[in-house]
Amino acid sequence: MKSCIAFWNIVLKDIRAYYLKPPNISWGLIFPIAWTGMFFIKSGAGSESIPALLTGVIAISILFSSTSMLAVTVTFEKKGRSFERLLLAPIPLGLLMLAKTSGAILFGVANACVPVIIALFLADLFHVVWMEVFAAAFMIAIASTFLGLFIAVSVSEVFEAQTFSNFFRFPMIFLCGLFFPIDSLPVFLRPLSYILPLTYGVDILHGAIQKRSMMALGLDFLIIMGFCVILFYISLRNIHRKRIV
Repeated sequence: MKSCIAFWNIVLKDIRAYYLKPPNISWGLIFPIAWTGMFFIKSGAGSESIPALLTGVIAISILFSSTSMLAVTVTFEKKGRSFERLLLAPIPLGLLMLAKTSGAILFGVANACVPVIIALFLADLFHVVWMEVFAAAFMIAIASTFLGLFIAVSVSEVFEAQTFSNFFRFPMIFLCGLFFPIDSLPVFLRPLSYILPLTYGVDILHGAIQKRSMMALGLDFLIIMGFCVILFYISLRNIHRKRIV
């Protein structure tokens, strides 16, 4: 019971301290809208192109918002020594880090809702399997957040966190099947696509929105869940090694 209370207090504290600040709320709204407008203008097509663009906008909005927020907030707290005080909380480290990442996961999912709401007013999306879309958005948010946690516990400065984040994010954008099919990539790049968690989240979105996924739905979810577990485990191990032992 005490662990549950501590969990929710940490989540609520982070939401109030970071995610509900006016700059972050406005950024969380403007960023997906900007991506939506950019893709729509770039395509030069009409509203019929929106379903094809929606997958990319959802995935990129989640990826950038989740990794950026968590990598910066955790790194900032490490600089202010509040992260060390948080580690003294009388709850298991795994539960503590789940509490610390929950706000970023919710922030990522909220960002995904912005382009979806816009698209509902502009195109016919009755064929979309919304349960799969939101399940994919949730899994992408978890994977992106845990990637942000891995980055945050690996660096000591905020600018290092942002630079390190881009090292992972930009290859993901171009190799995960967002802009062009993985089959059209050079042969030597294709194996890289399959070691990126975003690839499997994007595949779920392609299947739910455009009915053209590469793999079975269950396999996509299983693999992206595996990536989440691995990233979380490595992050906890780094915290143990650098902050506790």
